[in-house]
Amino acid sequence: MSLFIFLTVVQAIVAALLVAVILMQKSEGGGLGVGNSSAGLMSARGAADFMTRATTVLATMFVLLSVALAALAVGTTTTHKIDTSLTRTAPDPLAGGAGAPAPAPANPAPANSAPSSQAPADPLSGAAKQ
Repeated sequence: MSLFIFLTVVQAIVAALLVAVILMQKSEGGGLGVGNSSAGLMSARGAADFMTRATTVLATMFVLLSVALAALAVGTTTTHKIDTSLTRTAPDPLAGGAGAPAPAPANPAPANSAPSSQAPADPLSGAAKQ
C-alpha cells in the first residue's frame, strides 16, 4: 500500500510540473501546429528546445505512472470471494416477522351465530361508529 501512495504522490508532482512546463511555453499561435513560424515544432531548433523535451519527458512519465497505478490498484483490490454481507433475506412467515400475516383470533365466532351488537370500527380513525 505504501508503494501505491508513493506513486500517487510522484504522479501528482509530475502532473503539476507538466502543467507548469506547458504554461511556460511560448505560444506560437495557430492551434494544432497550423502556425507559420520558422521556429516551430518540426524545425531543428524547435525539436531541440528544452521546454519541448521537458514536456515530452513529463508526459511520458505521467502516462507510465498512470498505467502502473492502475495495475497496482487492480492487483490490490481483486478478491476471489463474493461478498454477501448486503444480501437481503425475506422474513419467515412462520417466525412472525414483519411481513408475516396476522395470526387468527384465538376464539373465533361460530358461522351461524347472531351478529354482534357493536358498531363496526371506522378504519380511518380506529374508533367505533356511534
